[in-house]
Amino acid sequence: MVMSWIWTGIVGISILFAIINGSGGTLASAIMQGAQAGVTLGVSMAGSICLWSGAAAVMEAAGITGMLSAFLKPLMNRVFPSTRTDTILSQKLSANICANFLGLGNAATPMGIQAARRLKQDDTATDELCRLIVLNTASIQLLPTNVAAVRSALGCQSPFDILPAVWVTSFLSAGLGVTAAWLLGKVWKP
Repeated sequence: MVMSWIWTGIVGISILFAIINGSGGTLASAIMQGAQAGVTLGVSMAGSICLWSGAAAVMEAAGITGMLSAFLKPLMNRVFPSTRTDTILSQKLSANICANFLGLGNAATPMGIQAARRLKQDDTATDELCRLIVLNTASIQLLPTNVAAVRSALGCQSPFDILPAVWVTSFLSAGLGVTAAWLLGKVWKP
């Protein structure tokens, strides 16, 4: 609720200063261009989400998510102890993490939401749910395919030259985030 007031205030101040500076026409044009770009982005993201959600359903039906879950089991059991008893949670988390590894954040979202629903307890964010949110926010990427696709579409000759920077920032942000979530979970136990 507070963020809606902050954003409304920012938009209101922007409109006020555009009128004061006499650039109301430019603002109106930018609003229309932004709206058009938002719709275009929404449609393209919807297509991507549908594609990768379908691929995830095929992977699940073929048993690939089960194999990924078995491969990632030692890591999952340490980070998400609930996966020891919940195989569906383990599969959803494994698929989510693998999609993030491949830089397919849009594909990771539906699986992450399904895993988050299984991790919450009575509308309370558990420590495991907080770790999942931190890992998804940090988005550890081995191959940032979405970013590379955008860079390529904008004319970049070598869209994957950002790999070392992506690797360093992904692992540092995920490591620090999970450590902070773990420490805060220890400090603020009910």
